[in-house]
Amino acid sequence: MIIFDDVHKSFGAHEVLKGISAEIAKGQVVCLIGPSGSGKSTLLRCVNGLETYQRGHISVDGTVVDAASSQVHAICTRVSMVFQRFNLFPHRTSLENVMEGPLYVLKEDRKQVRERALALLNRVGLADKTNAYPASLSGGQQQRVAIARALAMRPQAILFDEPTSALDPEMVGEVLQVMRALADENMTMLVVTHEIQFAREVSDNVLFLDGGRIVEQGPAKELLRHPKHERTKDFLHRVMHPV
Repeated sequence: MIIFDDVHKSFGAHEVLKGISAEIAKGQVVCLIGPSGSGKSTLLRCVNGLETYQRGHISVDGTVVDAASSQVHAICTRVSMVFQRFNLFPHRTSLENVMEGPLYVLKEDRKQVRERALALLNRVGLADKTNAYPASLSGGQQQRVAIARALAMRPQAILFDEPTSALDPEMVGEVLQVMRALADENMTMLVVTHEIQFAREVSDNVLFLDGGRIVEQGPAKELLRHPKHERTKDFLHRVMHPV
């Protein structure tokens, strides 16, 4: 579904991605873990054209992601993204936020879009918040609206960029519950996260990035319980046993 082939990305003289190669199969959940600045979010943003890359290739369902290509817009409609800071339109209600993409990007029928948006808000447990504006919602509720908005595009895959890092601890669970349900429905998901327990329970594979490279990758339960690389061991120990 998503293929990274020797991907390199630099910001000026600073090389952020130094030859990333990996594959995410249709229906898989793959978590990207690693320290801040390791290139995880940059890699995610390269998938749907939010960032360009200089070398290598990224392809989504057989289509190469290239900022100069006319296919980038098509890829963006097939791959949705959920951001760390929600990125909801503050002047639009929950329902309007969810309807935005299908109405103005996909040019779909308003009545059908509204019906689907209502169903999606119900699916994420927010049927009673359709007319609420983002400012009146908790962080967890805003992120669930953002997930409903991503689903409204009927994507083939969803990218999650640290979807719980901006939330208070008690709100993390409600977002992860929605993501677990999506995993159970075989939604292809690429997730940047520090939630190691979630990665262990839900993801098929884990990629551990450090310094712009994949240091270690493999099945989630195996890698997170029995990492082979010393850098991976050190990172997991620090994350799971903070001082």
